[in-house]
Amino acid sequence: MAQDDTERLVVAISSRALFDMADSHRVFEDEGVEAYCAYQVERESEILRPGVAFRLVRKLLNLDRSATRVEVILLSRNSADTGLRVFNSIEHYGLNVTRAAFTNGERPWRYVRPFGAHLFLSADPNDVSQALAAGYAAATILPSAQRDETVEEAEDGELRIAFDGDAVLFGDEAERVFRTQGLDQFSASERAQARAPLPGGPFKRFLSALHNLQNAYPAEQCPIRTALVTARAAPAHERVIRTLRHWNIRIDEALFLGGLAKSEFLQAFAADIFFDDQTGHCELAMQHVATGHVPFGVANERPDPAPESDHETTPDR
Repeated sequence: MAQDDTERLVVAISSRALFDMADSHRVFEDEGVEAYCAYQVERESEILRPGVAFRLVRKLLNLDRSATRVEVILLSRNSADTGLRVFNSIEHYGLNVTRAAFTNGERPWRYVRPFGAHLFLSADPNDVSQALAAGYAAATILPSAQRDETVEEAEDGELRIAFDGDAVLFGDEAERVFRTQGLDQFSASERAQARAPLPGGPFKRFLSALHNLQNAYPAEQCPIRTALVTARAAPAHERVIRTLRHWNIRIDEALFLGGLAKSEFLQAFAADIFFDDQTGHCELAMQHVATGHVPFGVANERPDPAPESDHETTPDR
């Protein structure tokens, strides 16, 4: 019987987001591709340490060990040869990751759609930006200041995912009003459009997939909890609430912070990961929780974007 995609969640992740590959990446940057390849092959039996997104992946896979509702796909710029160390590490930790694309330096995000992924996580900002531009939910996994965790600790508890609102779950039209016309006009605009749903942002489809997965569990036994953590405050809250209602999507917790720093609230929520479009918010959040920067919308616009290239100078291997 074919799997019902309305109850299926697929996440694609790069090697360097899943594992700590700082040493090997340093070899690549300092000595080049050939030295990197030799380094990985020589150490292919050495197990990589968990990376920033390891906890998230572990919890995702523990939701459904049969991999019929949740699947994690590896998308890597490694070659199949250098990727053997990554697969050895996946096997060592008992991660049920069986599908992968090793692109040998070319853009791995091209395979997001064929694999049916709802989310792409990478340590390479260029890959993430290109994936977002192509219409996929994607985030750059940032280095974390969290304490090291054992594998056992990473297994415990609910999966908790937190999102910013504008330019992440929603489009950035309201953020543009705020930046160009100020807080008073933003508040007036949101009050006037309170019953007009916000446009969907890059993470709407991912949130919808999470919502559908939550609905596959009895309400009192659901192992997934979501939170909206936004700088909005009243009266700009109503449009957000009505938008989620219009989408028929459930958010378990909604924090309207009115400009307060988000980091302590994320720590209190115990987020396994937080997604935000603004680098300042991300830099504070990454001190407490795993954080993904979503380079989308007006906060991330650049006057002269770099041209797309198949072979980046600092690939996410």
